[in-house]
Amino acid sequence: MIDERWLLILVHMPSQPSRHRVAVWRELRRIGAVPLSPGTWVLPAHPVFNDGLGRAEGLVAKGGGSWTLVDASPRDQGAKAFRNAFQAARLEEWAEFTSDCGKFEREIAKEISQRKFTFAELEEEEQSLERLRRWYRDLKSRDVLLLPQAVDAAEQLACCAEALEEYASMVYDATLPQ
Repeated sequence: MIDERWLLILVHMPSQPSRHRVAVWRELRRIGAVPLSPGTWVLPAHPVFNDGLGRAEGLVAKGGGSWTLVDASPRDQGAKAFRNAFQAARLEEWAEFTSDCGKFEREIAKEISQRKFTFAELEEEEQSLERLRRWYRDLKSRDVLLLPQAVDAAEQLACCAEALEEYASMVYDATLPQ
């Protein structure tokens, strides 16, 4: 459980060129900030986000915009609304991640059923697993609510690694002389 302190991020960017607004938007999304309205974002007040906030602030300055970071302790239903918005974004990310893990496992199963035991295919699947591992680390780093879906995702990722190990053994058995 995190402290119920939040950060409101107020960003105003010139309308042109749009690439600056998009860069700021992407960075805020990447670190886990949730948009409340145009130019207003919310994020738990947690040190894990400091580097990303610094990067976003730099992008705002580069684009000639204004940046205001406000410490917020919402009253009444505000804290619940902030938490729900942040949690919904994380749940959506975990769901997408586990879906991609399922796709990875189906891809391995397809390669096995087609007996496609090549080192080129193995290398491609290793790269896919590494992408999943990076993605998991990114999601885990911003999941300061410690949602149970992170545990499910870790288990799903472990299943992916196990499936790849089994496939790798089959590739080596099929291609190396006995």
